[in-house]
Amino acid sequence: MLETAPHAAVTYTAKDARSIGDMFRRRARESGPLPALYEKRAGTWHKTTWAGFYDDARRVLAGLLALGLQKGDKVAVLGETKRPWAVLDMGAQLGGFVSYGIYPKQPVEALRYLLQHADAKVVFVDSAGELERVLEAAHESCPELIAIVPWSDALATTYADRDPRIIAASRFGLDVAASSAAIAPVDEATIDRLLGAIDPQDTAILVYTSGTTGPPKAAMLSHFNMLDLLATQSTFLELYADDLSLSFLPMAHVAERILAFYGRICTGLATAYATSTATVLQELQEVQPTVFGSVPRIFEKAHAKAMSELAKKPPAVQRIFRWALAVSTKRVRLQHAGQPVPFALRAQHALADRLVWKRVRQAFGGRVRLFVTGAAPIALSILEFFWAAGMPIYEAYGMTEATVATHINRPGSVRLGSVGKVVPRMQCKLAADHEILLGGPWVFQGYYKDPAATAEMLKPAADDPGGPAWLHTGDIGSVDRDGYLRITDRKKHLIITAGGKNLAPANIEKALREASPLIAQVHAHGDRRAYVSAIIAPSPVETLELGVGYGVVTQAELDSRTAELLANPTGRSAELETTMRRVTGHPDFQRQIQDAVRRGNAKLAQVEQVRRFVLLDRDFSQERGEVTPTMKLRRKAIETLHAPLLDRLYDDPNFGLSPS
Repeated sequence: MLETAPHAAVTYTAKDARSIGDMFRRRARESGPLPALYEKRAGTWHKTTWAGFYDDARRVLAGLLALGLQKGDKVAVLGETKRPWAVLDMGAQLGGFVSYGIYPKQPVEALRYLLQHADAKVVFVDSAGELERVLEAAHESCPELIAIVPWSDALATTYADRDPRIIAASRFGLDVAASSAAIAPVDEATIDRLLGAIDPQDTAILVYTSGTTGPPKAAMLSHFNMLDLLATQSTFLELYADDLSLSFLPMAHVAERILAFYGRICTGLATAYATSTATVLQELQEVQPTVFGSVPRIFEKAHAKAMSELAKKPPAVQRIFRWALAVSTKRVRLQHAGQPVPFALRAQHALADRLVWKRVRQAFGGRVRLFVTGAAPIALSILEFFWAAGMPIYEAYGMTEATVATHINRPGSVRLGSVGKVVPRMQCKLAADHEILLGGPWVFQGYYKDPAATAEMLKPAADDPGGPAWLHTGDIGSVDRDGYLRITDRKKHLIITAGGKNLAPANIEKALREASPLIAQVHAHGDRRAYVSAIIAPSPVETLELGVGYGVVTQAELDSRTAELLANPTGRSAELETTMRRVTGHPDFQRQIQDAVRRGNAKLAQVEQVRRFVLLDRDFSQERGEVTPTMKLRRKAIETLHAPLLDRLYDDPNFGLSPS
């Protein structure tokens, strides 16, 4: 088990701070010799104290100041969630610069947009693959960018002749293999001056969010937005100074950046950075965290693994497990309903805990006392499983534009299946159409360079046009009489994967459609799923023309069906579908579609890429309610009509097609 601070109540350095950098310095002064960060090198966990963390950030600041950066200049960080990410971000925040994260494995076009749109002055890059893409994106297209900084000197040396803007990591005290004396930390007098120039209402970070159409938008969050949230953590999280976490979620994600990373700075909690997402379950055993925040996918995978392992056990073991789950779930339900738990049930649960749940908890290191999850819905059965096992999951709700979290289930106030009650500093109401509207000090400043989009998000409620502006979330919800919020739908057509990533289906669909004229329509699917799948509808005329070449469609059939389509472009007769079916089942046709999906995926970020798809025998049909008269997708109708196909894509590994 890794070293932590002694057990005690936490202090909240956000309460008196004027900026994120100020909060950080207060934490370093208060907790200097205590552990802040752990990273694994050569199989061993290495500790960085708060004082060491602060000194490293001051070296980063020295490098940024040497470049001539001024307050408000933009600094981008592109890389995996590791110790350098934390140091770079805090170095930027000490100087009053605006920092923002870029998700790894972005396509070149997306990187170019993110660097250009933000007017980035500096971008820090963690690996050769990412650096290759950054260099291509920034070549002759990012005039504001003055420095490209790999995370290691070796990488900078390798690519030094590719771009004069490449600067060695050691000039920022960054490379742990290089001497930390390569650059001296900025002195305290200079930091006093820099922090003193920051107004709490200044923009501190940008967070790029996906929209339903067009390029991503950059939400501006102020120091005050975040400090006000962090100072009130005690109202919704029960934390102690000796708590320990394991970090692995992307730092470009607002929850990991603010609630986890900045939250730990505020409270003084230590964290260990996972080597990779693939090693999380193994390193849980080594780190033995007490608090653990994650997207639902991790819990889903753990639950699925437990169930698959159970299926291999003898029938007697399976019966004991089912008994334990029934007993402990009943106990949890009574507790959440505020009803007494009978003595006999308490005794049964104690036995179930010894026989079953102690082993389940060990898979997470054996010490977790609370989980926090959000960003995507999680099944009630999975929540009850973890609660039964003695590992409570507190589900939360929020959005980037409201500084991460506005609702959360919390100790003593839990209703499984809901996202909890509104946090006291915020206000929530439902519009006439049940859209969730938010108000309060955590509402963002707006979208960078996009006043029109800002005005669309921040406006009076429709039933009170002269009233105050509310943040229009685009989510549909209901609130029960006790104040618990349930999310029931979304007005915006966003996919929120089980991994918690917000994806715009229109962007995915466009990339695939543009990859081949054989594709007429694409419906991207992936809400609450582990990955993105799709239903692909072939273009009738192009498909039939190919069928003539395959020898499965006659010229007369092609002429007849083409005339039919010209007369009724949205019509899909039985004869047309029968003829198309002979082509769509041909192996060469399917290979062409697979190649097209592969080309489309190349234009998308990794998390957006379609991993499996169904190829229909026909185009989408107005008659079946799949498209409007103008051929726009009716998403809900498609999801309902094709639900069995979509479910089978995830349940049956032999069903559907893959681009690989």
